[in-house]
Amino acid sequence: MRIGIGYDIHQLKKGRPLKLGGVTLPFSLGLEGHSDADVLLHAITDAVLGAAALPDIGHYFPPSDPAIKGISSTTMLSRAVQEARKAGYDVGNVDSVVIAEAPKIAPYRERMRKNIARTLGVPVSSVQVKGKTNEGLDAVGKGHAIAAHAVVLLKQSDCEYRISKR
Repeated sequence: MRIGIGYDIHQLKKGRPLKLGGVTLPFSLGLEGHSDADVLLHAITDAVLGAAALPDIGHYFPPSDPAIKGISSTTMLSRAVQEARKAGYDVGNVDSVVIAEAPKIAPYRERMRKNIARTLGVPVSSVQVKGKTNEGLDAVGKGHAIAAHAVVLLKQSDCEYRISKR
């Protein structure tokens, strides 16, 4: 088994949709970024890549590449899962935290969990999304940004395990 951690933060900005966990939330501000700036999926993506000892999200999706401007973070996470599978690993589970003063995460948690589980190819019971505030501290606490942390467990894929035991 392998464990990876991921973190991301983006500033909030008017005129952009707010996507978290692949779900568009009704909110007056969205996250600024080269992609759709879904901090939750970015944190999970980096955790998957890190657990497989692969390069980080910026290696696969450099912000300087105009060809990927506006790319869906779900697409990015799917690619990370493909890369981990090529390295011989499947996702076991993910635990994540979204840190935001607003909006509240709870009303959207189950939709996020389902979307993330579908993208990772795991049961919903293997995905957790929690929401926390930053108690008014720093840019997140003042409502200028949203951050996310994720921990992912990868397990050796059954096919790779059988091959390595021969």
